[in-house]
Amino acid sequence: MHPLLRFTLDLFEPFEAPAPVDSARAAPKKVAKRRAPPAPTGELVVPKPAQPPVPAGPFEPGQPLPHAIAPVSYSHPQATREVRLDGAVVRYAFARGKRRTIGFMVGPDGLAVRAPRWTPLMEVDAALQEKAGWILRKLHETRERVARQQHAQVDWAQGAEFPFLGDTVRIALDATHGFSAKGAALDDVADASGVRWLRVALPQTASTAQIRDAVQAWLMREAKALFVQRLEHFAPLLQVRWTKLSLSNAGTRWGSAKSDGSIRLNWRLIHFRPAVVDYVVAHELSHLRVMDHSPRFWDTVRTVVPDYATLRHSLKDPAIPKW
Repeated sequence: MHPLLRFTLDLFEPFEAPAPVDSARAAPKKVAKRRAPPAPTGELVVPKPAQPPVPAGPFEPGQPLPHAIAPVSYSHPQATREVRLDGAVVRYAFARGKRRTIGFMVGPDGLAVRAPRWTPLMEVDAALQEKAGWILRKLHETRERVARQQHAQVDWAQGAEFPFLGDTVRIALDATHGFSAKGAALDDVADASGVRWLRVALPQTASTAQIRDAVQAWLMREAKALFVQRLEHFAPLLQVRWTKLSLSNAGTRWGSAKSDGSIRLNWRLIHFRPAVVDYVVAHELSHLRVMDHSPRFWDTVRTVVPDYATLRHSLKDPAIPKW
């Protein structure tokens, strides 16, 4: 067994003293001369591995330990305390405040814990152990989500790809065309690889910022035209009247509606497939009939978008560019 793995297992298995040996009954054995191991001193000695250790990666809680060389760890950038949950090391941000219960929040930075001023740390530790499964699952999901977000980031240059209405679009810089003063135009059909090209009226020497801004301007124009079309489609079906459309760039909100008929929709919805866009449009128009999220509201949404629950879940997909 690899010495590092043996050490890792020793950390989690209870120590058992060796059984006493009856020297009178033990048969003598011829063994090769070998330097005897040092006597126990009470210090934890890490054996030197014969090869560099394999870095640990995230794994589901409950995975057998032999599959991981070292325990997985999560660390909040403002961590002030540390706890071991089901073998995982979790460093979390801890704060006290005016509240009645212990609260947990898992975000992109990691775990944050808030507790009442009078709560002893022993109770905080007990609450963490009780919620260990939920905390580790959320930390693992968040880590994977952040990794997908990083993978989805676009290197704004010739040949870069980004999602548009659920399909893949590739950038082609073409300074010889103005594209009817719009700055960019999308090919009508895909190429042999199934990718459509967005022709951008910029030279090959254009900077990253110039390419990004040109593509964003084109996407926002496409988003507004599509949103107006879908609002005009769903409003009569829901028997409501919208009065104004505004584009937003909110980080966590996809849309909003006011009782005066004003609708705000996040232009980044243009990255999702059309069915998801339809759900958000229908959602906001439904608020013109029911200004809350009561069962009556969801029944209203269901009349025009029966599979709204599945489409709603799609909005949590982080595999779209982070502008």
